[in-house]
Amino acid sequence: MAPGAEAEPKRTSGMQLYWIASGAVMCLALAYLGWVFYSRWRTDRDIEERIAAEKRAQAARTYDGMGGDRFEILTFYASPSLVRRGEDSTLCYGVSNAKSVTLQPQSSPVWPSQGRCVDVTPSKTTTYTLTATDAAGHVKSAQVLVEVR
Repeated sequence: MAPGAEAEPKRTSGMQLYWIASGAVMCLALAYLGWVFYSRWRTDRDIEERIAAEKRAQAARTYDGMGGDRFEILTFYASPSLVRRGEDSTLCYGVSNAKSVTLQPQSSPVWPSQGRCVDVTPSKTTTYTLTATDAAGHVKSAQVLVEVR
């Protein structure tokens, strides 16, 4: 080539253009697929996080409803509270964070529970007293009357 003469530009063949265009289309397709998979993953993750938060909130409500960290007598009632002589009544109780439980007058053995019932057969109108004690020695009591006619 002589000095000052320009070199002819190299021509791109049809096959080279095909490969360049195919590569560009593949890159776009892969980018689109990546975006689709990422957006679906993100949506699924958001749904899972929302469900987990709802489960945690429900567990907290249940825990609080069952007494949580509080020491207390949750329930104590008789069903029915009016019986005929010789009939049974059911005393139901629930305590939270109690170490021991006693029932006076004693009819059946009792122990700390969030929901337990015992049958009683009073011969006369009787006031039953449920006494619960926690690990620190604090005491709480509740009473229920079963009338006999």
